Amino acid sequence: MKLFTQKQFQRLVQNGMPENRDKDHAPVVKLFFPDTNCTWLLSEIDPDDHDIAFGLCDLGMGFPELGNVLLPELLAARSRLGFAIERDRYFNAKYPLSVYARAARRQECITTDELLLKEALYKS
Repeated sequence: MKLFTQKQFQRLVQNGMPENRDKDHAPVVKLFFPDTNCTWLLSEIDPDDHDIAFGLCDLGMGFPELGNVLLPELLAARSRLGFAIERDRYFNAKYPLSVYARAARRQECITTDELLLKEALYKS
């Protein structure tokens, strides 16, 4: 599976442009391993190096963090059961990445639970 649709890729690159780098973008795509708790919410791609993305990364160990990820590594990675990374085709971000990060730190994992995200939106 391709990590992104063409539209998602274009949005990720646009979000990564120098004039947009300091903005709190909503995640564009959610990636995950189907048999683990590993999840990535990506909001931008480096326009000069399309192998580098930025987002909220959760390797399933209770410490989600904001940072860069190398896309070729995600494509090459396999879970313990041999699954490749997948894109959540139904993910539609409603909040900026900072809200997902705040909720993830509180829950010790990335969450898309609406109540938890609303709580993170209103409580810093």
